[in-house]
Order: sequence, then C-alpha cells, then structure tokens
Amino acid sequence: MKTIHKFRLEPGKEPTTLTLKEGYRVVRSEYIVPHKAVYLWVEQPLNVTTSTLERQFRVAFSGEPVPDSFEYLDTALDPFGPEAYHVFAVPAEEETFFGPVSEGASNDAYSRHNWQHTATS
Repeated sequence: MKTIHKFRLEPGKEPTTLTLKEGYRVVRSEYIVPHKAVYLWVEQPLNVTTSTLERQFRVAFSGEPVPDSFEYLDTALDPFGPEAYHVFAVPAEEETFFGPVSEGASNDAYSRHNWQHTATS
C-alpha cells in the first residue's frame, strides 16, 4: 500500500529537510494562500519496514540562482500575487554542504558550488 503526505517547504537559501520513505515520489507542489506557504505532496510506501531517508528541497523565486545539479520538480504560483515559487530537489551527495548560515556570510561559498544566475521573466 501507499499514501500521499503533504509537507510545508520554507522559501529561501536554506533547503527544507524532509524524512521520507525509500521509494518516495513527489507528485505535486502548490502555494496555499491562507498559509502563505509552498507545500509539497509526496507519494510514499506505507510498509513499516521500508527504510527512511532524509532529503532536502529548495524553494527559489524566479530569477534566483540555484546550482546546476539541483533537480527542478515543479512551480507553485501565488494566484493573487506576482510570485512564482520553483521547487528543486537537492542531490543527496550535496545535502551536507548546506548548514546554518552565519550572519555576515558572503555569497563566495555559493559561487564555488556551480551557482548559475538565471534571467528574470
């Protein structure tokens, strides 16, 4: 058996870490107006013996740079505003790079990890 769970994603430079069942599949993202937040729906196995893993997801605004290795999943639109929220999966091998960012941190760390600037539309 399987089910679909809903998770809230936080926008910004820091990815959101989710604990998911092995074999999960992202099926949808949406901006929920009353919550003013992006949510991700994930299909997962219900078997209790299925192992879990931690995965990270990043929400970026249009025109905001993300590393080339991030996998685009979906776009969530604010139906009453001009914002578009783009959801990316952080590759498992890169998850440890993202830790708490101290105040005064520069963008130098990001430029060394294949960050690409994209055009705003």
